[in-house]
Amino acid sequence: MNVLLIGSGGREHAIAWKLSQSPLLTKLFIAPGNAGTALCGINVPIAMDNFPALAQLVRSEKIKLVVVGPEDPLVKGISDYFKEQDDLRWVGVIGPSAAGARLEGSKDFAKQFMEKFGIPTARYSTFTLGKGNDSIEEASAFIGSMQPPYVLKADGLAAGKGVVILNDPEEAISELREMFAGKFGSAGKKVVIEEFLDGIELSVFILTDGDSWLLLPEAKDYKRIGERDTGLNTGGMGAVSPVAFANPAFMEKVKARIIEPTIKGLQVSGIRYQGFIFFGLINVKGEPFVIEYNVRLGDPESEVVIPRIKSDLLELFIATADGRLNGKQIEISGESATTVMLVSGGYPGDYQKGFPISGLETDTDGIVFHAGTAILEKQMVTNGGRVLALTSLDTTWKKALKKSYKTAKGITFEGVYYRRDIGFDL
Repeated sequence: MNVLLIGSGGREHAIAWKLSQSPLLTKLFIAPGNAGTALCGINVPIAMDNFPALAQLVRSEKIKLVVVGPEDPLVKGISDYFKEQDDLRWVGVIGPSAAGARLEGSKDFAKQFMEKFGIPTARYSTFTLGKGNDSIEEASAFIGSMQPPYVLKADGLAAGKGVVILNDPEEAISELREMFAGKFGSAGKKVVIEEFLDGIELSVFILTDGDSWLLLPEAKDYKRIGERDTGLNTGGMGAVSPVAFANPAFMEKVKARIIEPTIKGLQVSGIRYQGFIFFGLINVKGEPFVIEYNVRLGDPESEVVIPRIKSDLLELFIATADGRLNGKQIEISGESATTVMLVSGGYPGDYQKGFPISGLETDTDGIVFHAGTAILEKQMVTNGGRVLALTSLDTTWKKALKKSYKTAKGITFEGVYYRRDIGFDL
């Protein structure tokens, strides 16, 4: 089977790495890919939102399955686009319809969905640009009804940067005004303000065909640039799987209170959904609450989740696209996995690209997933803020992490930085 994978980050390299191991795979195309995905298949220089060009590639290469990595093309309706083409309706797409992608594309929609179907989440209210001073006054009153800190979320996609947590109510209102003024572009025309939940976070993932679902390994990622979770938010600085506090009792609560109601809610709402659902959860004194939905695998969580999957991922994707996931099993490795992200100096602020990367040729006791890399004049160079994810497996996460840090010491590029405390809170 010929497969097209859409995306260019560490998540896509991890998926490409796994798909390339399947005996069911004939050719793997990645659009646009990176220097790492080129080791697993054929990179094609097509933008992720150029749906006509992607469709033409599917036609010309007789591709039967499209796997969508990032959220942006899903929110823009790539799954619907393929279904609307008379000659491509038969192509399987791993990724929900635009209606389903609203779970990630609109924080307000997601909160309303959770409220409607009784899924535990933080108390909230939504405020919209264009309602004049009444909106600001109402927001002030709502903030006044809560205890600090206050969580403000831009409604739309903001490249993982649209969430602000503040302790002072006046600062929260000032932040709301900045969001309305365009701090996060059109994503901030509507803002969700919600209560802060005090607990420890984790990421839970399922693969669903809309009726049945399979639970993937859970993970915990680390978003802040600084150690001990300080500094600016990033796309993710590392991850660990499994997560010790996600024990069977806790996960039964997650299944009964969150996963099953979500699947039923999608069905009741008439939303076509075939793909991944990411549940961003927080454990509050043993009780799970949903912080957010994503409609794809996380990154860098993918870099620890996928290596723990022993089953043929392509076989599961085919069953998902065909609506035949019922009865399928997923085999998970008992080993622990960790990943440490090497990032460019200055990230998540301004940074430069094009620096040569050395040390990749050294034998490592793990897997190096490329996130922001390119080949320039036969030299591997940096091509993003997050550059490489160094994944290792072992009998415990601490042993795995030791391997990842050993690999990190052997890879260099100008300005390289990584957190040295991944897993500190476990």
